[in-house]
Amino acid sequence: MCGIAGYVGKKPNQEILKKMTDRIAYRGPDSEGFYVDNQVALGHRRLAIIDLSTGGQPIYNEDKSVVIVFNGEIYNYQELREELIKDGHVFTTSTDTEVLVHGYEKWGHTLTKHLRGMYAFAIWDKNEKELYLARDEWGIKPLYYYQGEDTFLFASEIKAFLDHPAFTKKLNKEILSAYLCFNATPTEETFFKGVYRLEPGMQLIYKDGEKQIEKFFSLQFEETKEDMETIVEKIKKALENSVKYHEIADVEVGSFLSSGIDSSYLVSLARPDKTYTVGYDNPVYDEISYAKDLADKLGIQNYSKKITKEEYMEAFPNIMYHMDEPLADPSAIALYFVAGLASQDVKVVLSGEGADELFAGYNSYKEEVDQSWYMKIPYPIRHLLSKMVSHFPEARGLNFIYRRGLKLKDYHIGLGRVFKDKEAMSIVKDKNQISTKEITASIYKEYEGNSTLVQRQAIDFYFWLVRDFLHAVDRNTMMFGLEARTPFLDKEVYEVARKLPTYAKIDKNTTKKALRLAAKDVIPNEAYKKKKLGFPVPLREWIKEEDLYHKIKIAFNSEISLELFDNKKIVTLLEEHKKGKKDNYKKIWAIYTFIVWYQVFFS
Repeated sequence: MCGIAGYVGKKPNQEILKKMTDRIAYRGPDSEGFYVDNQVALGHRRLAIIDLSTGGQPIYNEDKSVVIVFNGEIYNYQELREELIKDGHVFTTSTDTEVLVHGYEKWGHTLTKHLRGMYAFAIWDKNEKELYLARDEWGIKPLYYYQGEDTFLFASEIKAFLDHPAFTKKLNKEILSAYLCFNATPTEETFFKGVYRLEPGMQLIYKDGEKQIEKFFSLQFEETKEDMETIVEKIKKALENSVKYHEIADVEVGSFLSSGIDSSYLVSLARPDKTYTVGYDNPVYDEISYAKDLADKLGIQNYSKKITKEEYMEAFPNIMYHMDEPLADPSAIALYFVAGLASQDVKVVLSGEGADELFAGYNSYKEEVDQSWYMKIPYPIRHLLSKMVSHFPEARGLNFIYRRGLKLKDYHIGLGRVFKDKEAMSIVKDKNQISTKEITASIYKEYEGNSTLVQRQAIDFYFWLVRDFLHAVDRNTMMFGLEARTPFLDKEVYEVARKLPTYAKIDKNTTKKALRLAAKDVIPNEAYKKKKLGFPVPLREWIKEEDLYHKIKIAFNSEISLELFDNKKIVTLLEEHKKGKKDNYKKIWAIYTFIVWYQVFFS
């Protein structure tokens, strides 16, 4: 796991390149490496996990006509290495990075089709004078790019661009209302104008001043009918195999551990010596006792930390700096503390992201079963009722009637919507905004032939898993020089999950039905049936307390807040929550997060 940065442009020089990589040095604290010629500059910061002695980057092919900088892990590198050696390729290291170089020589731009792992890489082909970038199909590893007048920049994190003279830092205001709805940046273009993320399963070829973006992977669901026993056995086999591959390392591998099924299943399979958990004094939000119970039953260590409100808020600006973009998921901050705890002992941890999206774990998915009776009412009647209740204030029963009287694509943006579009638009002053429906339209079009359950899974995968959860895991671990691995996001696991029928995913009683049955035989306590909490945070209560309430109120009256938001409306949200009239904590936190992020990068 590492950090990469570089550019193609006039007179590249190592001084600028080093400034770029120094910005993200925490991603690779073990060493640095550079390649610079008259057209390109490639930089690397290394966190040594495999081949500790000779795996430094950049790495070249035999005649040094191909050079790479790489962030990630290729879990099937040993099999690929054997195949490439048989073809006559000569290896000088034992690292997985060199497999990519020789793999590019053999397969060219179809290299990614052969990889099992997580990755973001940049390959410079001297003969073709071509830069080849790619990001893994799951979006585990980040990759950004920016094209100036005569310079093309790329990096693992946006902040690496700040030190390049060709980069112009400018706020992208047109996605502000969409951010308030999603609580993360939902678009390909980021809050830094002109900076784009390379999306999961995408590769980019830059040559002669032009870029070409190609998609090499997209989620494909093919629901097949099999008996539950067969399905459960396939899940068991796939997860056992994936965990085995994800444990490949020349350093110790630990694991995050919450109280839910996902991390508990991984820990029960891997049995690492060390696991890590965070919690709070409030027992409603505390998962430590559950984690310790599992660890004790498995005979392994569990290290834990209770987070206070004061240290949570003190760390917040620093976390926003490392996030690059505003991310208003409170659990993202909890990840900072559990990553810091783990980094004291290990360089690699397992983490449970991806199970909910692939195996249908969110409670919202149960609407497909629980509310099926209502969906039998003719659509025109449901739609009329929806229009009627849309004029009333939000309430649980009314929200149900509102949602189920619309087509899924007309209201659903995923599991964690914060603001409705209309309210978000009403509190931002710049009305030139992109709507959430525009953002999700391409996903709904791609999966329009699938069930509404699959459409929900696809939306949650691309807009919540990638942009929120995986983003938070990558940044929070890498700032401590810690590598996080996600065994649920694996080719073999995906091949099983994508074929699951609805009855293996959800019923009236549970979510992730088949996965829970598979885990039941492995997990030695009740975690296989427990609802996932995922390091929850007591922000709802904290915001009502005087110190945090005043801190947020000051931010809401800051210069940038007054410039971008309707002050009266956002202060009203805060006052209503403080007085217990409405539960507005998610809305308040989304606005506050943006203000803090802006102050970190622009003030």
